[in-house]
Amino acid sequence: MTTIAGYYRKCVTALSAILRSEGEGAAAASIIFEDAAGMSRTYIFANGDRELGEYAQGKIDRAIAKVEAGEPVQYAVGKAQFMGNNYEVSPAVLIPRPETAGLVDRITDAFGSRRDLRVLDIGTGSGCIAISLARALPFAQVTGVDISDDALAIARRNAAALKANVDFEKLDILSARPPESARYDIIVSNPPYICRSEESEMENRVLLHEPSQALFVPNNDPLLFYRAIAEYARKALSPGGGLFFEINSRFPSEMKALLESDGFADIDITRDYLGNFRYAIATQPLP
Repeated sequence: MTTIAGYYRKCVTALSAILRSEGEGAAAASIIFEDAAGMSRTYIFANGDRELGEYAQGKIDRAIAKVEAGEPVQYAVGKAQFMGNNYEVSPAVLIPRPETAGLVDRITDAFGSRRDLRVLDIGTGSGCIAISLARALPFAQVTGVDISDDALAIARRNAAALKANVDFEKLDILSARPPESARYDIIVSNPPYICRSEESEMENRVLLHEPSQALFVPNNDPLLFYRAIAEYARKALSPGGGLFFEINSRFPSEMKALLESDGFADIDITRDYLGNFRYAIATQPLP
């Protein structure tokens, strides 16, 4: 008899060898067991002596084969966790990262007590930021925009699955004209910010599978998207409204200088849980 615990340990060993880390192997095994058999890690430990059926074994084996072939485990199972919720993901969208959860936390810390906020998430991808804010902020009107039709389709499905009221629209922020008057209280973005020169430091699981248009900017213009979004926000953001960015940790001083030159106030460049500069926060000045 193949037990749940025995097969789980086998999968942890196999995935640890593939991912070269026991911690990552255990995390990947947990994700796959949850998807293939609906078994959380708590369930596995409490019911490890029960038999694991052949159908579940087959689903688990197929997911592991995809990881062995180089796919990120989240793409292998088609879902990723973000702030306690499951999101559909595919190579059309970035896999949500824990660092991005810190960006959401900073917004809810600053605006969580206010109601009827108007929120814009630029480059929404899977919709994880927009959906998290729609669920956390009371009666917020949240819009997520992206240049990719495939990403928007996934974001809409995620919002429906999580019962979040978010409007999703197609927009290329690099060519977008800002509105004639202020429309939002919060503008947030985790835009492309990795320079092509940084590719050699990245894993093939990211380079070969995650969407390059959501990752990279030219080496000679690392703040390309931030400049466009800041210019858009100067007209679109209401007085006292907040501008929130996830940033490349290599350019904190450049980000601060950009926001200062655009006339934003209360500029704060802060670190993530790993100690890296990761967030730029600024306020639209009052009249």
